[in-house]
Amino acid sequence: MGNESSYPVEMCSHFDQDEIKRLGKRFKKLDSDSSGALSVEEFMSLPELQENPLVQRVTDVFDTDGNREVDFGEFILGTSQFSGKGDKEQKLRFAFSIYDMEDGYIFNGELFQVLTMMVGDNLKDWQLQQLVDKTIIVLGKDRDGKRSFQEFSAVVGSLESHKTLVTIV
Repeated sequence: MGNESSYPVEMCSHFDQDEIKRLGKRFKKLDSDSSGALSVEEFMSLPELQENPLVQRVTDVFDTDGNREVDFGEFILGTSQFSGKGDKEQKLRFAFSIYDMEDGYIFNGELFQVLTMMVGDNLKDWQLQQLVDKTIIVLGKDRDGKRSFQEFSAVVGSLESHKTLVTIV
C-alpha cells in the first residue's frame, strides 16, 4: 500500500494527516487479501455499499488506471470526492463520471445502463427508456444525443445535489 504520508500533498489536499491515517487503516481493513488493492468484492464488505446498486460504477470511477482494482492512491483520490472540503466542480465531475462510461459524454445507452442498475426490475424497459429520453433532452440544449460535462453541470449543479455527497472519512 505504501506509506500514507508519502503521497503528494496535491493528492491529499482534502485530507489532513490524521484523516489519511484513518483512511489507511480503513483501506488495510478492507484489503482482506493484503494485496495492496481493493476488488469490488472487498468494497462490498462496507455495509454502506452492500445495498448500493452503483458500487461497480463507483469502483470503476475510483480505478483510474483501469486494472479492475483500487490501490491506496486511487482510494484517496476517490474518497476525496466525498470530502466536505471538496469543491462543487470536483463533486459534479465525480457524479458525471458515474454515468459517463467511456469518452467524456453521457449517451442515451450509458444513462439507460446506469439507471437500470439503480431501478432494477421496478420499471419496464420501455418506461425506463422514456425516462432516459426525457433526461437526455432536459440535460442538453442541442440535439446531438449526448451530454457533455458542461450540459450536465448546468442542470445538476443548479440543483445543489453536489452538497449531498457526504463525508465518509
